[in-house]
Amino acid sequence: MRRDNPEVEPLTSQAQRAPLPASAAVVIDALARFITDERKARIESVIAGRTRRVLPVLERLSDPHNTAAVLRSADAFGAHEVHVIETKERFVASSRVAKGSERWLDLVCHADTDACVDALHARGYRVLIAAMDGQVEPQDLAALGRVAVVFGNEHAGVSAAMRARADGAYRIPMRGFVESLNVSVAAAITLSSALRDAPGDLDEADREGLRARFLFQSIDHADAIVREHVRRTTTVG
Repeated sequence: MRRDNPEVEPLTSQAQRAPLPASAAVVIDALARFITDERKARIESVIAGRTRRVLPVLERLSDPHNTAAVLRSADAFGAHEVHVIETKERFVASSRVAKGSERWLDLVCHADTDACVDALHARGYRVLIAAMDGQVEPQDLAALGRVAVVFGNEHAGVSAAMRARADGAYRIPMRGFVESLNVSVAAAITLSSALRDAPGDLDEADREGLRARFLFQSIDHADAIVREHVRRTTTVG
């Protein structure tokens, strides 16, 4: 898919996202009564399944369709963060394919490969690339502690810089003649296998923050509702 396609849109990283208009507790108090019990249950179910145990890293993906598909897989299988190594062009994705999945994820952008690997290592993550001679398979990843799996450019794969900095490799078993998979397919297989039986692992502060954010994104005019709630409670106080 071409980057100038009308459905291709730039994505907002975690650092660029506008902050909530009040604390998480206040946002929850203001908005909880405006959604159905079914929606509340869905939000709680999603939060309970969210994990930072396995993080996908996108390095120099060029096709917005693939980028969107990886985001959608991350949301579907519970990977809460997606890290992106940007090129000279903005990080974009197909809105038709992503279907809003980026709104429910934390997108973390890095200026280059070294900055990304340094940040992940500082948080205790092992960085693995996909390779035919990888030591482990996707279903083994969740047992390795904190792991970041790198998906490289559709044509060139992961960069030489990433290969030099990676802590190891994993492999996706294949029985046919082909030796590689489309990046979005590889990501879906990896995340599904790695996180299938992995429980959510966010702490309570993270859960409360997500609860507020998900409520805020689920309700029309949420900003105005929260601000009016703050005004009334402040006046009463």
